[in-house]
Amino acid sequence: MDMFEQQYEKDRLKEAPLAARMRPKTLDEFVGQEHIVGKGRVLRIAIESGNLPSIMLWGPPGSGKTTLANIIANTTSSHFSPVSAVNAGVADLRKIIEEARERRLMTRKRTFLFIDEIHRFNKAQQDAILPHVEDGTVTLIGATTENPSFEVISPLLSRSQLFVLKPLTKDEIRLIVLRAMKDTLRGLGAYKVEIDDDALDYLITMSNNDARAALNTLETATLITSPDADGKRRIPLATIEETVQHRRISYDKGGDRHFDTISALHKSMRGSDPDASLYWLGRMIEAGDDPLYIARRLVRFASEDVGMADPQALVVAMAAQQAVHFLGMPEGNLALAEAAVYLATAPKSNSLYTAYLAVQEEIKKGSNDPVPLHLRNAVTPMMKNIGYGKGYKYAHDYEGHFVEQQNLPDSVKDKKFYTPSDQGNEQQIAARLKKWRPDTCDKKKNQP
Repeated sequence: MDMFEQQYEKDRLKEAPLAARMRPKTLDEFVGQEHIVGKGRVLRIAIESGNLPSIMLWGPPGSGKTTLANIIANTTSSHFSPVSAVNAGVADLRKIIEEARERRLMTRKRTFLFIDEIHRFNKAQQDAILPHVEDGTVTLIGATTENPSFEVISPLLSRSQLFVLKPLTKDEIRLIVLRAMKDTLRGLGAYKVEIDDDALDYLITMSNNDARAALNTLETATLITSPDADGKRRIPLATIEETVQHRRISYDKGGDRHFDTISALHKSMRGSDPDASLYWLGRMIEAGDDPLYIARRLVRFASEDVGMADPQALVVAMAAQQAVHFLGMPEGNLALAEAAVYLATAPKSNSLYTAYLAVQEEIKKGSNDPVPLHLRNAVTPMMKNIGYGKGYKYAHDYEGHFVEQQNLPDSVKDKKFYTPSDQGNEQQIAARLKKWRPDTCDKKKNQP
């Protein structure tokens, strides 16, 4: 690097956002992730020894993935080639790989290929890296906010050591913020920043475990705060509130957090917890998830987990879907909330669900005999002559509008698919079935 490049690098760093300037350069400066980079942990030992294999760093935004990659770059004697999957393509990768191959032949020096947001590479782009990771031309460091099981091709993932980064805690965010306020070289120390306790607490909470978001908010609040007579910049709660405007919600409408949250909503309703159901529903709605997707899941829940214990549940869920379709959002949010609370507080039964699974299994593996003749409609004289409808008993001609007759093929005539539970409306269903078929209603149901 010549003199002009060195000056450019200094100027670039000086003008960079606070989060970039405060990026730790060593593991001792690094905050959080003690489970992987604490003293004696595998990743720390590998970094410090220089014997680092290909790795995949998976964690939420602002948890330190890029910082760890930069620490590796600062501590290793190997060549470090960073790219972002947002704007890099196969041509960029081929160039790096070719240079790595020449470097290896000429100097025996390793090349670390760091791919930020590797999940944005498609399968073909990931396939282009694979053989060169496999033969050791490059050592891969991938960083992703998405589940690598779904976003990284299996051969590439199997050749990398996966490290999962946890969201930073509030105490860790606090430490990072206070360090930035005091640092006079890279941070805001020259501004003599002071922040009210309630403002600091609010800043930490609204950052949503993202150190980068916290530092960016702090920097903006500092720059818009005028110094007092003592030259200090005192930041009150109102300034942080004005700077934040809206809380940053970490969410991905097509990824893990989306599916994790809908799972939490489903399980909270199944657990008859209206408070948790409302909370997880709100998390999805406020993050901008598709309200009709949520409505579809509520409709499914009404059939799967409430079922015949309260048939009205399906009506309420469908009404919520119609309300969202008719009103749109945000007006439709209360219809979804009403449905979620109704479903959470309704009696629960999966008897219908298990009954249909049993039917599916029987259809897959059973003999699938023809419909018994007496259940077929004789719509022509010929059909009547060969027995269609013969012996059929019309239920309305009998007392109580019920008559015992065989409605299943001979091969499954003794099978029982649906057994009502003792919850809600199914108590009445069970009583009716017992009255109609006392000799069969106590038989053990078929399990799917």
